[in-house]
Amino acid sequence: MKVLLINGSPRANGCTFTALTEITKILNAEGVQTEILQSGNKPVRDCIGCGGCKGKGKCVFGDDCVNEWIEKAYSADAFVFGTPVYYAHPTGRILSVLDRLFYAGGQAFEHKPAAVIASARRAGTTASVDVLYKYLGIKQMPIVTSSYWNAVHGNSPEEIYNDAEGMQTMHNIATNMAWLLKCIEAGKNSGICAPQNTVSVRTNFIR
Repeated sequence: MKVLLINGSPRANGCTFTALTEITKILNAEGVQTEILQSGNKPVRDCIGCGGCKGKGKCVFGDDCVNEWIEKAYSADAFVFGTPVYYAHPTGRILSVLDRLFYAGGQAFEHKPAAVIASARRAGTTASVDVLYKYLGIKQMPIVTSSYWNAVHGNSPEEIYNDAEGMQTMHNIATNMAWLLKCIEAGKNSGICAPQNTVSVRTNFIR
């Protein structure tokens, strides 16, 4: 079992990374492999809705991390998406990445568990988490929650470690994720597979 953790912060070793690292510690102790993917601080293209990815399973823009991450997503069993809070919302960076990941490589995510987390100095975490939840919902991904809202608070990695409740929240996300993955694995071993959905129907509301 392997979990991919995507850091939507331009800071490779900042607060969001610190929170994700705490999740990996518990997952690893539970026998789950992990890999943190850094979005970095280089430019990331927005999705332009060109439809060029249709039927290809990859984005037509191949000059950043997106297509590489789609390939990794196919072999992953679960995901954690992390973002710092900018003006009470997720970073534009992670939204650009997720728009393209889910548009071009959506099949790699379907029916796989996922969690989202946010880090902030003070406010905006729940609003940011709510935005990221939308990606999981549209791909029918079981959402992994915790004992409180999936967030940590602090203005530096050192302050994040001093957020005792935030650290507990990260640990419980990991524990719940490991439990759910083991349940899914046991189900597969018993012949229970993910549901096969009907062909997608898309409508509009103007006639």
